[in-house]
Amino acid sequence: MGHTAAADVGTTPLAELTTMRVGGAARRLVTATTEAELIDAVREADEAGEQLLVVGGGSNLVVADEGFPGTVVLVRTRGVAVPHDSACGGVSATVAAGENWDEVVAHACEQGWSGIEALSGIPGATGATPVQNVGAYGQEVAQTIASVRVWDRDQGRVRTLFSADLGFAYRHSVLKESMVGPEATPGAVTPRHVVLDVTFSLRPTELSQPIRYAALADGLGVELGERVPLADARAAVLEQRGRRGMVLDAPDHDTWSCGSFFTNPILPREQLEEVRARAAAGAGEDADAAVPPMYPTDTEELVKTSAAWLIEHAGFTKGYATREGRPAGLSTKHTLALTNRGSARAQDVVELAREVRDGVEESFGVRLVNEPVLVGLSL
Repeated sequence: MGHTAAADVGTTPLAELTTMRVGGAARRLVTATTEAELIDAVREADEAGEQLLVVGGGSNLVVADEGFPGTVVLVRTRGVAVPHDSACGGVSATVAAGENWDEVVAHACEQGWSGIEALSGIPGATGATPVQNVGAYGQEVAQTIASVRVWDRDQGRVRTLFSADLGFAYRHSVLKESMVGPEATPGAVTPRHVVLDVTFSLRPTELSQPIRYAALADGLGVELGERVPLADARAAVLEQRGRRGMVLDAPDHDTWSCGSFFTNPILPREQLEEVRARAAAGAGEDADAAVPPMYPTDTEELVKTSAAWLIEHAGFTKGYATREGRPAGLSTKHTLALTNRGSARAQDVVELAREVRDGVEESFGVRLVNEPVLVGLSL
């Protein structure tokens, strides 16, 4: 089908390919710049019976200090294709998996394509966005993804999965389900589907979609539900993310992270009431202020709450461990980000994550779930 790109053998630390900047070398690293190279590299690893790790932007990976004992395929495919008649009823943009996501969002805003502007500043590659249904500031990619083309390793063929096939939910899709097999050992990565490209259905308009996030509306000086010029929406999102250390900036160690390390818990209403009771009991005279946030879900019986709130109220404030000089610590700007202060190893990150997870569970009876994929590691 194509020619497999040249491979490096055990020479490139995966720390150089991830935003957390931890992880040892792969046994074998292949950089794929075309779809044919990507498919061939995956198929070659499968035929050799090797473990496989597919890396895009590396923004959602924590790789073990020992490295990866198989083949790492680095996805560097490029291209954004838009049919000439696309704008008649909408814009259908097909984006190669290796395209930098924020550059895609910037391009969409410049072209007057609305629907992903609130996802500005999110690091990583486009092919990763459907895997965990990337979302922020009231938008998710599930709202605009029409289809995803994948290489199905089980069936040995290219397939197109439409939005209805992908099982999108909060930080979840069918593509994520298949990443870790039921028989896999902890830290083993076994993706069935390798994303080749993603087709987005966007709206040809100079205005954003309705603003759904209160802090974003405040920053823009508008009411919830209003629409603003795309450039203004993007700038406001970047400003919000920048203040939280969520825009990559090499000199700022608060951005040496995977972004939000834990997902927001979705709990039965009665469990959230228990959380409220525990919070009030621990707050003393400030009991009225110790109320965890509550957000609706698609199911009446379930409620989403804030992982950042739970972390902070369990005693892990901004900068926890950072100011103690530990190699890994919470961001000084955002309690939900675990960060590499410059010399952290993967084990330092995992130990901090375990400490925070266990502290929240002890305080509130809620067990947080990590959002990044842990490779060769487990909490």
